This record gives sequence, structure tokens and C-alpha cells, in this order.
Amino acid sequence: MALRFTNRPALVAYITCGDPDLRTSREVALAAASSGAEVIELGVPFSDPVADGGIIQRASERALRNRVSLGDVLALARDVRRETAAGLIVFSYLNPVLQMGIESFASRAADAGLDGALVIDLPTEEAAQYCQEMRKRELATIFLAAPTSTEARLRRLAEASTGFVYAVSRTGVTGKRAEFPPDAEKLVSRVRRYTKLPIAVGFGISSPAQVRAVAGFADAAVVGSAIVEKIEANPGKEAQAVAEFLQQLLRAPTTELGMSVVQSGRRNRGQTESYGRRGAR
Repeated sequence: MALRFTNRPALVAYITCGDPDLRTSREVALAAASSGAEVIELGVPFSDPVADGGIIQRASERALRNRVSLGDVLALARDVRRETAAGLIVFSYLNPVLQMGIESFASRAADAGLDGALVIDLPTEEAAQYCQEMRKRELATIFLAAPTSTEARLRRLAEASTGFVYAVSRTGVTGKRAEFPPDAEKLVSRVRRYTKLPIAVGFGISSPAQVRAVAGFADAAVVGSAIVEKIEANPGKEAQAVAEFLQQLLRAPTTELGMSVVQSGRRNRGQTESYGRRGAR
């Protein structure tokens, strides 16, 4: 398996694992992959998700009431990997990773068949050990690029990234937005000065029109809050609701480009991703 972007824009789907329970998260992840999502972000619930808006905050609260941990998410990833070739990455805050131990996290992530991780509040200046342990195991290290990032920071995060660059479309927290933020295209253009890796745009994407807009200047669209909201609003039919929603998004006309991201044996990690201490989805 390799972490790949085949279509333009590719679709990256985020879920909060354990919301409403791990069995449903497994079903939703597989439904998303079957419906065209090329990468699945397995979100680790966290008690203080400062980068996330209300939708994902509520999902984290529900998952934490189920006592879902990073270890549970890695076990879920192993289970999902048995049934799909889609890209799989862990999306986490730093604290759960530190509690597990960076070396242990990297080892267990590789054993689970993951392609990499995005640790949302880990700055590149403090990421040397993390990057070293992840690259030993050919796991992608994904950082966030924000509209407020300086040129020097964009350069550093591009150098630290592997897999794909994650560009935050706007400042603030995650959540659905009716209008596509004007800063997104400018940020992608800035990031391209420092990397040849594919660039994914996230934060507020929730409609076919926004997916079409991303296709004009980036390689992938990240959809998170809109998916989590579908899960919240459709108890007992979560996987079906997410599948129908993603199929609707992907019916928007897109340009086939065959943009390969990373390839190597189990998963080659090119060089990608971006940085930003404020999340994206």
C-alpha cells in the first residue's frame, strides 16, 4: 500500500474515533474509503481540542465518555487496514503521543499499518525526535501550514513534512463555512515555493462547490466537521449517511491528474505536509 492522491482534488476524510463508538468508527472509515476518500484521518479524542470547533469538540467529548484512547485508535487502524488500501493517518494532539512515548507510538503505528500521523500542536522546532522515530519506520510526518505562517516557517515545515502538505484554509477553529476563505489559494501558492509535494487544503470544506474550488489550486480537499456532523445527526445510520454525503461531494466535476504522493514498499513517504499550531479539518 502507498499513500497516494489519485484524483484532483483527492478527498481526505476525518473522523473522531470512538464517536459514537469504535464499532461505528470502523464502519464509517470503511464506508468513506469505499465512497472515494483516498486518505482517512483517524482522529484521537482529546480533552482540550483547542483547534476544533463545536462539532468536533462534541465528538471528542462523546468518545472520551467511552474512554477511547490513542491505543484504541491504533487498534482500530489495524482493523481498518485489513479491509482497505486507502491511506490511513492518525490525527492527534501531542499529549496522548507523549503519554504513550514517541518511540512506542511510532512503532505501534507502523505495526498497525498506518501511513503516518499529523500531531496538530507539535511545532517543527520541537519535532526532531518525533521525525526521527517516524522516518525510521517509513511513516509520514505531517504538519500544518497556516495563513499566518511566515516564509521562514513555511520553509521549515516543508522540510519537516513527508506525505503531503496540509494547508489550513483560514485562521480560527474547525467547522463548516458557507463561503470558501480567500486566504486558501494564496497560502497554497506560498507553500509551493518550498516543496514539490502535493498540498491538501482543510478547514471548513463542506460542499461540492468548495471541493470544485480546491481543485483549481490544490491537490486534495480535507473534510472533517461536515462528516462528524453527519455522524452526530444520523444515529444508527452513520456509515450510510457519510457514504451518501461523500458521494455527493465527489459528484462535483474534478480533473483527473493521477498525483502520486508517496510510495515505498509498504508506504513511501515523499516529503510533504505543513505546520501550524492550529488544527485543520
